[in-house]
Order: sequence, then structure tokens, then C-alpha cells
Amino acid sequence: MFQISRSEDTGLLTFTLIGRIEEEELAELQKLLKTEAGATSKAIVLDLTDVKLLHREAVKFLAICEAGGIELRNCPSYVREWIEKGRG
Repeated sequence: MFQISRSEDTGLLTFTLIGRIEEEELAELQKLLKTEAGATSKAIVLDLTDVKLLHREAVKFLAICEAGGIELRNCPSYVREWIEKGRG
């Protein structure tokens, strides 16, 4: 199961990702981020505290998001390691 929770604070738009991020969920997340990025001047944050499992394509997607200026907050160390390996 995958859910996205949205919250706003001064200067920040945070999406808390909950559950399993598999390849099927990426299109939904990609569309949401594209829509929100075009509609706000706030910095976008993806909070990964409640992520339980990531598909390989999800890790690639998160690396692209981070390279594009989206902050990955509370990124599990194993996910950070995969992102770094993907860049190498």
C-alpha cells in the first residue's frame, strides 16, 4: 500500500511518502510533483520516514528528484547508499 500526505509550512511543501514505493506508484508521484512544482514557489521536500520498501526504479526516481533540487528528508541509510552507488 502506498500513500502520500501533503503539508505546507512557510517556504516548504512537504510530501510524506508512506508504505511501499513500487514502479506502479512512480507515475502518480511524478505527476503530482510536476503539478505542484509548477504551481508553487516553495521548496519541495519528500519525507521518507514511513517508507517501508522501494523498487529499484523508485530509487532512481528519488535520485533524479534530489538532483533536481527536491530535498529527501529522513532518507533511510540503505536508500542513501543506493542513490550514491547509482551516481557513481
